[in-house]
Amino acid sequence: MNFSIVIDNIPLLLDGLWVTLHLISLSLVLGFMLALPLALIRHFKVPVANQLIWGFTYFFRSTPLILQIYLIYYGTGQFSWIRDSWMWVILEKAYLCGLIAFTLNTAAYTTEIFRNALDTMRKNEIEAAIAFGMSTWKAYTRIVIPNSLRRSIPPYSNEVIFLLHSSSIASAITITELTGAARYLYSKYYDPFTPFLAVSLVYLVIVFLLTYIFKLLERRFLSYLSINHESTKKLGDFGNP
Repeated sequence: MNFSIVIDNIPLLLDGLWVTLHLISLSLVLGFMLALPLALIRHFKVPVANQLIWGFTYFFRSTPLILQIYLIYYGTGQFSWIRDSWMWVILEKAYLCGLIAFTLNTAAYTTEIFRNALDTMRKNEIEAAIAFGMSTWKAYTRIVIPNSLRRSIPPYSNEVIFLLHSSSIASAITITELTGAARYLYSKYYDPFTPFLAVSLVYLVIVFLLTYIFKLLERRFLSYLSINHESTKKLGDFGNP
């Protein structure tokens, strides 16, 4: 192991880290904004749109992410009408193609996470909100959607970590993110162990921080579930002989 390789190339690794964090964070924000309305359409089973969204989520959840990146970056350039249109200004850039692929991929998974949370919402909570005089719109915006988002925190945290791991694929289309920087150092110094070990440690730290943040969010927004569980358990114990 030659740690001088890492020390001498800290600026390159920091640039790769910045690209990774910027790409993933932007993809998550855009994917979240796209997934919420799609999940509502799936939940209400809007004709035609529901089937189209199901096809979208099925495709992006059933095919490897690297194939999706290749189709967007390399595949779209095969059509002359795309190269001659305004879309080519976006699709000719590797970073934007990677951003599109990651956004669509995480949107597909997040849509199904939110849809499942909406579908499992208790009907009596909705009925209680309507009984208090709320319209269906207010019941969903004030109770159903917030509670569904709270209960989506654990599976969504897995999706965030999964997308972080998948960001290493971006180097396949010339994006120099964290893994791409390590691959460049390997080709330069012919030392695969040191740069990849250093990058692995960086990923471990990021995942640790993400896990800690989501644990705090679970304590903050899901603590009422444990309280309700304990209350139900005590009532059950009280009724037992």
